[in-house]
Amino acid sequence: MGNTPRTSAPDLHGKIALVAGATRGAGRGIAVRLGAAGATVYVTGRTTRERRSEYDRPETIEETAERVTAAGGAGIAVPTDHLVPEEVRALAARIDAEQGRLDVLVNDIWGGEKLFAFDEPVWEHDLDKGLRLLRLGVETHAITSHFVLPLLIRRPGGLVVEMTDGTAAYNAGRYRNSYFYDLVKNSVLRMAFVLAHELKEHGGTAVALTPGWLRSEMMLDAFGVAEDNWRDALAKVPLFAISESPAYVGRAVAALAGDADVARRNGESLSSGQLAQEYGFTDLDGSRPDCWPFLIASENTDEPVDPASYR
Repeated sequence: MGNTPRTSAPDLHGKIALVAGATRGAGRGIAVRLGAAGATVYVTGRTTRERRSEYDRPETIEETAERVTAAGGAGIAVPTDHLVPEEVRALAARIDAEQGRLDVLVNDIWGGEKLFAFDEPVWEHDLDKGLRLLRLGVETHAITSHFVLPLLIRRPGGLVVEMTDGTAAYNAGRYRNSYFYDLVKNSVLRMAFVLAHELKEHGGTAVALTPGWLRSEMMLDAFGVAEDNWRDALAKVPLFAISESPAYVGRAVAALAGDADVARRNGESLSSGQLAQEYGFTDLDGSRPDCWPFLIASENTDEPVDPASYR
């Protein structure tokens, strides 16, 4: 297909995917869109109908799996704490026993929203929270790759998507919120680069992917709106106009997984808005929000930048 945009939905029937960290937010959006394309999707996380993580939110991995199945795929919920090597080893063994391979790994584990403080220097930041953030955002990804990638390299064509915040180009010259947050998100970018090197000889591809301003469940709650009336928040937060639904980055991952020539992207840092332009998909409202160029444009002028110009 080269670089020609594809507007038809990808066909992922027969593909086996693992979305690690699929309880809510981007992970849930990705899992559901992979399911909508026909994939069998293993979804993991710590919050189940019997137990909640420290987020103490109602979303569960069982609900995510049910949405995957309702969308047209096969959702399989596996409670997993990705900081516990034996749990991740057991997860890999289950996928091996049930499927014999893995085609797509989405490393979306995070869990750090309540652990960092904006613009707080390292000497003032709570150390325990900062170190916990590093463990949740970096160590989990390494543990998961260690145990799961042997399944992915069994045959050529495997895809790893490392989920982060910000593209490599955007993050390179900008301070991202705090010492610990910045370390985590840039470490994940580097993980994708390193995995691209290690997977290449096995015919695999690794990329880093960032959404823009994501309308996660937590973000919608913070603004007192839901997905069907999110624009009501614009009166208080006009820049929320550049936001995007979790389905948008989900469609980005599905497009990558369905691209027979995805290896050309090995090692790249990508965004949902960029991939929407290249593959031809849209967000739920039919628009194509492109958050990162919008932010850059806003930095380079004293005049207000219209978010509508970047949708």
